[in-house]
Amino acid sequence: MATVILVRHGRTTANATGVLAGRAEGVSLDETGRDQAAVTGERLAAVPLAAVVSSPLERCQQTAQHILDRQPSTPQAPVDVDLTECDYGQWQGRKLTDLATEDLWSLVQSQPSAVVFPGGESMAAMQARAVAAIRRHDAAVEAEHGPEAVWVAVSHGDVIKSILADALGMHLDLFQRINVGPASASIVRYGAGRTSVHATNTDAGDLSWLAKGTPAGDAPVGGGAGHEKP
Repeated sequence: MATVILVRHGRTTANATGVLAGRAEGVSLDETGRDQAAVTGERLAAVPLAAVVSSPLERCQQTAQHILDRQPSTPQAPVDVDLTECDYGQWQGRKLTDLATEDLWSLVQSQPSAVVFPGGESMAAMQARAVAAIRRHDAAVEAEHGPEAVWVAVSHGDVIKSILADALGMHLDLFQRINVGPASASIVRYGAGRTSVHATNTDAGDLSWLAKGTPAGDAPVGGGAGHEKP
């Protein structure tokens, strides 16, 4: 299968002030977030991307544009509503410090599969739609560009954590063990028999080895020899 790079948007004005932005409009990258997105774009510049797909929210589209600015031939990023932020309902727009006093907060930490945000979405529904979207795009990219193709999905922290939990074979209740920082890149390859996670939450380092694609087949016993640069 193709290889997907899951990129979280860069830091936003809401992130910097400890506000749960959710799906609110007008939440954009701050100066730090723009710098982070530019670094991610530079890291991916050596990798010819078959596609870039984005959440429709402004902060993700801004991050996607920083990636596209370093890709001479990749088409503009289409948006997919299934990659959008979780619908936090009545939690949206509130301070995280205030939310931490709510009874639901402890359930979000310990049993997210049981969480339904008041007036919003369940975390299980968020994971289901996001994983389905990633697998759908991945199959389409491979069908058009071949199994060595690499593409990017730009989304949100909890969404990407839930996708990674699925890829790692983890129950959603364990997904808080995964960290996904602003503008970080995580690398997943879906296979016919097994999904392979090549990296999580990286915000630095050379990614040029992805230009050769990621190997399919059985996992190397002992860990193998690692990646070779093109």
